[in-house]
Amino acid sequence: MSVSYKKLWKLLIDREMKKKDLCAKARISHASMAKLGKSENVTTDVLVRICSALNCDIGDIMEILNDSNIAE
Repeated sequence: MSVSYKKLWKLLIDREMKKKDLCAKARISHASMAKLGKSENVTTDVLVRICSALNCDIGDIMEILNDSNIAE
């Protein structure tokens, strides 16, 4: 299983926010943002900070992908 943050990127576009704006508002590091950009694992704290900053639920910023579906 893998994680996709495509929902986060779409949400940022819809709200006309840049990644650096989210870093500042959510108080997360640029390294964490880089991990998100590569669909790598980040701590739950980072995800909670993003959700708090954007006033959304975790399901609004990420989804779990079944690796067998990716290959298709």
